[in-house]
Amino acid sequence: MNEVVAISYSKEAIVYPSKSPYNPPKVYPELAFNGLNFGVDEDNKVYELVRLSLYLAGLDKENYGTKFWNPFKELVKEGEIVFIKPNMIAEKHKFRDDWEYVVTHGSVIRPIVDYLYIAMNGKGRIIIGDGPQTDSNFWKIAKLIGLFEIQEAYNNLSKNFEVEIINLQDEYWITEDDVYEDTIKLVGDPRGRIFFNLANDSCFSELDGLGRKYYGAFYDIDETNRAHSNGNHIYAIARSPIIADLFINVPKLKTHKKCGITVNLKSLVGINANKNLLPHYTIGTPENGGDQFPKSNVKNKLENKIVLEAKKLLLTKNKLFQLLARKLKGLAYFIFGDTKEVIRSGNWYGNDTVWRMALDLNKILFYGNFDGTIRDNNPKKFFSVVDGIIGMEGEGPYAGDPVRCGVIIAGFDPVAVDAVCAKLMGFDYRKVKLIYKSFEQKRLPITLLKYEDILCVSNNSSWNKRLIEIQYDDVFHFNAPLGWVGHIELEP
Repeated sequence: MNEVVAISYSKEAIVYPSKSPYNPPKVYPELAFNGLNFGVDEDNKVYELVRLSLYLAGLDKENYGTKFWNPFKELVKEGEIVFIKPNMIAEKHKFRDDWEYVVTHGSVIRPIVDYLYIAMNGKGRIIIGDGPQTDSNFWKIAKLIGLFEIQEAYNNLSKNFEVEIINLQDEYWITEDDVYEDTIKLVGDPRGRIFFNLANDSCFSELDGLGRKYYGAFYDIDETNRAHSNGNHIYAIARSPIIADLFINVPKLKTHKKCGITVNLKSLVGINANKNLLPHYTIGTPENGGDQFPKSNVKNKLENKIVLEAKKLLLTKNKLFQLLARKLKGLAYFIFGDTKEVIRSGNWYGNDTVWRMALDLNKILFYGNFDGTIRDNNPKKFFSVVDGIIGMEGEGPYAGDPVRCGVIIAGFDPVAVDAVCAKLMGFDYRKVKLIYKSFEQKRLPITLLKYEDILCVSNNSSWNKRLIEIQYDDVFHFNAPLGWVGHIELEP
């Protein structure tokens, strides 16, 4: 399907409901008919927007407004498993104590659970899970966004229907002043993990043999590069998303320092069982095949040498060196420049690594089998509902600033949905490799659409047209991350 829904509400008027489990503003006919009367929250406009987005997406349109409306009936059946993946990156903003523009709000998840229950006839399993940033506490985030109250409501309703909440993190890092101190091993996905080797199907395969050195998510660079060498491109993925019959992504509308935006495509980092197998940037500068820094200079070379050696020492967990690292961190920023002012770590438009990693993850989700093999057809069923009530601009994904948008964006195709999100954020998809490279994947395609095919369906007349026809003056204009300013924005 080439349609993506973008529903808008007055961005000044709409707010997230404060009381979980985020009951609907009224008992709609289809809810009453299926015994889903948990009470009402008359101020819950978010529920209303999500419900309307399902209707405009063409889901069981002929029964809309009646007690028989069942929007997900073609996507999931009785007794099946659905995996819902919110964005649960961190329990708060990096520098502030607020969070509503950092993670997916539970009020966007609640109506999805309601309509899945109807489609599954009250029999089946919904798994809500994510793997947050490794120094974040999953259970604090789950409590913050109201997942436990949603779970309790449904687990008390039917013995044949279960809402399960799982933390996909395989480890938790203890840090002090952003300096690594120790690792606590976690259970991760209770169903285990699956190793996939994309080999020649990886977006990295065209770089094989060029001597690139990748940096993952941790100081152990050797682990990352063992996974991506000699024609191998290995990822560890949580089993639950792979075994699910339907995957519903509920990402946040945000910018991202390394890839421009993070909505559906990039958010699959959260289904990993070892984030250090994920290349985030390539060490060096473009002149030597890297994308860590935009250009080479004496400071960058010196910084690289010192920082890489320091990270190796931090792996030893030596307390004295950890203390020294914390004490000297401020001096290092004084010499080499603060990250808010200096582009490093692949945080710029020239990052040629993250888009490859993200698209590899999408290939695995859509075509990965339970045994770690890759099929070449029959992609997994997918649906997306994007939380754009309050988005994030600037230094995303968790250090940016809030943007009140009042929108819900939904669709069946992750690339098409991300393309619509980029346009509505005021960004040119041709300048976002993560998106335009998605349209070029011939083997294990993530989309079968062309950008020109995408139709935006909306209650906003300025958006209710072909995506290429939406005008510059009719979209939001998010501030880009520091390393993307002047390189991603739409032109008037």
